[in-house]
Amino acid sequence: MAKIAILGFGTVGSGVYEVLNRNAASVARRAGEPVEVKYILDVRDFSDRPDAHLFVKNIDVILADPEVKVVVETIGGTRFAYPYVRQALESGRSVCTSNKEMVATYGAELLALAKSHNCAFLFEASVGGGTPIITPMHQCLAANVITEVEGIVNGTTNFMLTKMARENMGFDEALKIAQQLGYAETKDPGDDVDGRDACRKIAILASLVCGHHIYPQNIPTRGIRDITVADVQAAARLGCVIKLIGRTVRCEDGTAYAYVAPHLIPKENLLASVEDVFNAIMVNGNATGDVMFYGKGAGKLATASAVVADMLDCIEHAAHRRRISWGDGSKNLLRPLDTLQSAWYVRFKGPRKALEDVLPVESMTQPAEGVLVVRTSKLSTADMHKKIEQLNASGDVRAAMRIL
Repeated sequence: MAKIAILGFGTVGSGVYEVLNRNAASVARRAGEPVEVKYILDVRDFSDRPDAHLFVKNIDVILADPEVKVVVETIGGTRFAYPYVRQALESGRSVCTSNKEMVATYGAELLALAKSHNCAFLFEASVGGGTPIITPMHQCLAANVITEVEGIVNGTTNFMLTKMARENMGFDEALKIAQQLGYAETKDPGDDVDGRDACRKIAILASLVCGHHIYPQNIPTRGIRDITVADVQAAARLGCVIKLIGRTVRCEDGTAYAYVAPHLIPKENLLASVEDVFNAIMVNGNATGDVMFYGKGAGKLATASAVVADMLDCIEHAAHRRRISWGDGSKNLLRPLDTLQSAWYVRFKGPRKALEDVLPVESMTQPAEGVLVVRTSKLSTADMHKKIEQLNASGDVRAAMRIL
């Protein structure tokens, strides 16, 4: 019998426990033996539960038990999760986690620890929740050089942007509904709407693509707070929708761009049809071309299913580890975003001639209350910033976004 411990009994941790109990027979078939939860670490009081005997409040109880071979971490954050995971790996126990902040911040260190102690550190659920992306990139697409990864990796902002587009709803009202439905935090929704959640996820994917740790604090990140109904309507007139995109582009010399920002997505692009809380990630391999992964990026059981799959991988391959690894990040592989070439959307109030003189205009709408909407040919980020300054000298640039 394989015995495991769960750290944290919140939404995902309780979901893991539920999946293991609900699907016990199929889990045992896949593992080759029954799987038993021997401990659940949580400081809260669960004495009224029928399984109260499983709960412990001290990680040392778990670390002292040689029967526990796999630890599932679902605490979240890094304050407690990171030292607990370090101790588990140092003791030779494999760890599965859904914790994107910990993987994005300490991934290289924890992967190296797992390798040196002949155990595994797996984190499928950290990026796509229940949507597989880490394992497909690491195994199924292993014959490819991955040249680009881009996608919708935050369900909350995608829900809000869908609301704004369908119902001509402003940001504040869309956020309020997302909070009422439990998609966005009530006290501080910043991780979602300011792009930090998407940034951590793209940092993990960029690290996989580059083979070296890409730290989230080095990734330029812009959220959706300044997206207006006027932008959503202007995008529609250009045959596009607005999505918050996390993106990494690998260059021929091994360096890469990585960033998070709202984009206009042409409606013929598959990502444009991804709505509500769903996620979608497009991976381009030099042999396969584009491959898209689509599904729910969050949710109790969806995320738990990915964690349990990692746990099964740890049990099945205990003797022959299938390792994920990347370098420690000492190589600075990120290119400055200033040099990235993109087509741009610009919403501008001012004279038409100013736009035509300053920007490489591909298309322009008829003015509405003195406001013009332009689609440009490709410009570098640095050039675009200079041109915005020039335009602001003769008018008012209301918005500027990349077009994917």
